[in-house]
Amino acid sequence: MVQLVGSLRKELADSLSVCRVLVVGAGGIGCELLKNIVLTGFKNIEVIDLDTIDVSNLNRQFLFQKKHVGKSKAQVAKESVLQFCPTANITAYHDSIMNPDYNVEFFRNFMLVMNALDNRAARNHVNRMCLAADIPLIESGTAGYLGQVTVIKKGLTECYECQPKPTQKTFPGCTIRNTPSEPIHCIVWAKYLFNQLFGEEDADQEVSPDTADPELSWNPADTEARAKASDQDGDIKRVSTKDWARSTGYDPVKLFNKLFKDDIRYLLTMDKLWKKRKAPLPLDWLELQKLTCPQEVTGTGLKDQQVLGVAGYSQLFSRSVETLRSMLADKGDGAELVWDKDDPPAMDFVTAAANLRMHIFSMNMKSRFDIKSMAGNIIPAIATTNAVIAGLIVLEALKILSGDVEQCRTIFLNKQPNPRKKLLVPCALDPPSANCYVCASKPEVTVKLNVHKTLVLALQDKILKEKFGMVAPDVQIEDGKGTILISSEEGETEANNSKFLSDFGIRNGSRLQVDDFLQDYTLLVNVIHCEDLAKDVEFEVVGDAPDKAPTPPSAQAEGKNVANGNTDSAEPSTSSKVPAEQNDVLIVDSDEEEPSSSAMDVSMESGGHKRKLHDAETGEASAKRQCLGQPSADDDDIIALD
Repeated sequence: MVQLVGSLRKELADSLSVCRVLVVGAGGIGCELLKNIVLTGFKNIEVIDLDTIDVSNLNRQFLFQKKHVGKSKAQVAKESVLQFCPTANITAYHDSIMNPDYNVEFFRNFMLVMNALDNRAARNHVNRMCLAADIPLIESGTAGYLGQVTVIKKGLTECYECQPKPTQKTFPGCTIRNTPSEPIHCIVWAKYLFNQLFGEEDADQEVSPDTADPELSWNPADTEARAKASDQDGDIKRVSTKDWARSTGYDPVKLFNKLFKDDIRYLLTMDKLWKKRKAPLPLDWLELQKLTCPQEVTGTGLKDQQVLGVAGYSQLFSRSVETLRSMLADKGDGAELVWDKDDPPAMDFVTAAANLRMHIFSMNMKSRFDIKSMAGNIIPAIATTNAVIAGLIVLEALKILSGDVEQCRTIFLNKQPNPRKKLLVPCALDPPSANCYVCASKPEVTVKLNVHKTLVLALQDKILKEKFGMVAPDVQIEDGKGTILISSEEGETEANNSKFLSDFGIRNGSRLQVDDFLQDYTLLVNVIHCEDLAKDVEFEVVGDAPDKAPTPPSAQAEGKNVANGNTDSAEPSTSSKVPAEQNDVLIVDSDEEEPSSSAMDVSMESGGHKRKLHDAETGEASAKRQCLGQPSADDDDIIALD
């Protein structure tokens, strides 16, 4: 007769009491998960989270109370969970999981790792660490009413990076600056404007009219005069936006007239832009203040869901500028502000500026609630979804600790029942992808770039760190001499940063060996020289290039990416980008015996710590199983809407 301890077999209960597990993230899913695992019988738990508790977390992260605001999530979660089970041994780290202290040896201390993260960079990193340590990983994510749990096991399943995910959706600079046609364009412009005025200036986030717009090709001689902005109302000379704003003392009226009158008049002189578009309508501060009618408001319900009139947003713009000016002054000379969706003055500024620009370009204005959702790449977080997903994580953990990894599944939580009347849909885990640049036995990628224009620093930061998710890469040129191009040791190769790749003899067909010792990860990079990349494109990752080493017979790389973004954690989302609306049905007509073709891109995979990235779009949809309406892969980094 089977002995039971509670609802578990005695052998399994004994295993839970002695095994060490790591929970990464103590936010929406993390709180529910910690509560679940101590009540299930886990006794040795370590939890890590860099974030602190915000008042906006309290509606769904039930381990926290108002008195905890400002404190470490990991530490408070530990204290709260110990009230459920005082005998548990819990260690809390208020830190980033990407800190080099948490190396492969650290991960090898655990029998199981459970992710409750909200951003792609950290997910990629934990995926690689678990591959290198050969430790099972349970990945999870939620997006509103949608959720997903999957298991990653080296050599048995896809890893988190087996299925490529699109980068964050970006828009051409000329669209943002000259010809916005959607509300998101105006919201991006307003966020750029905040940084240009109050934050860290970025040349790639310019907000002034773009005279280099390729659509223009206009002859200045044929245009009478550019908009003449007076010195009082804000000059439109191409000087630093922040310097100009400082020279006016951040005067709200001068800022308003420059941004919404003078710059718009300047745009109107670019007459070719408006031959097939409705021209923008400049706003004037004094004219708006003459409006005697009461401030119009549309929409009912909560204040954040109401839409003010243009006069109301002009006043909100003025008030927010004055508040931000004071905040900047309080921080002292040379200080900068950081935009945060949970900072009321910053959110007021972006809401007002975005709506004023929408009005100018004849778009329907949006509520603060809608703008916050789009500006933060966020969708509402649902406490119930977090609870369901946390429960599913524990069920998968019990399978792993019982030695039944082959019984693990990728499980999707749908918003609406599928044709089989199921909200929870389990799918068999996919095998490792032969094309994965992370978990293939010999990871290899081909990158197309211009060796005469690509700096060593760009290779390090934009390609190796940003694109391929490395933390501290070392790069050696396979030139027969073992030339070190980039070293992770401080000061060794910094002199190379400002040089071009061609300065080191790198040309078409060159090969670079890249090692990240923290992640125990090696990648071979094949370089293809190209002089005709698209405008503003610095490099492309290509697949199956002619000079690429032959690949083993491919495991079917099918699959899509499902919403993965937990909800609440400290780290900003890297990537991504969540569409304004999500599809409701994740999987149609699926059953357990079919491959998961993992929408979440989470699955673990073979081959040591080496991996391979080919083509960014290698995945093919499974012919056997129809996965319809899966949310965009960008949902990877969904942050909870507070």
